[in-house]
Amino acid sequence: MSETKSTNVTWHHGQVTRAEREKLLRQRGVTVWLTGLSGSGKSTLAVGAERALVSRSRLAYVLDGDNIRHGLNKNLGFGPADRTENIRRIGEVARLFCDAGLIVFTSFISPYRADRDAVRALMPPGDFVEVFVDASVATCEGRDVKGLYRRARAGEIPEFTGISAPYEAPLSPELVLDTNRQTVDESVGAILRYLEDKGYLAP
Repeated sequence: MSETKSTNVTWHHGQVTRAEREKLLRQRGVTVWLTGLSGSGKSTLAVGAERALVSRSRLAYVLDGDNIRHGLNKNLGFGPADRTENIRRIGEVARLFCDAGLIVFTSFISPYRADRDAVRALMPPGDFVEVFVDASVATCEGRDVKGLYRRARAGEIPEFTGISAPYEAPLSPELVLDTNRQTVDESVGAILRYLEDKGYLAP
């Protein structure tokens, strides 16, 4: 689905460099890619970290899985090929956000390692930070107010990650958040400390 069909196109460079934008914002553009099962806490942590950074006068933005499927990716389903294309497209969007100097949080199950690795390969070194939001299926089911896991176990939702479709956990993520035990504030704090320690936030 991602084959190149466009011809006679040229990348046009602007007159403002990424370095200029980052100096203006006092931060380095980065994609913080939160991956984990449905209900693991990805969206909650993404919006919490975004809120915390904006409160510090930093520019951040959340790309949420459900929200993206309302527009950009509304023509995609949940089979393996569509999941791959979903992640490819959002990787391209996140790369543009990084170039604009933003700290972008993505909240996608993104169950396949190869898809996440492909997004990492799109970006310059240091622009992709993989965060494994680690929660057991039992923990996620206990948080499932929509009843998705119950419906998946009943066979009403095909290809549901963790039940009838696989989830491939990261092998060497930059950060692991154990939301079985950590509170939201503890997990958000860990994300912010990582960004500070690695120099994404200028003093």
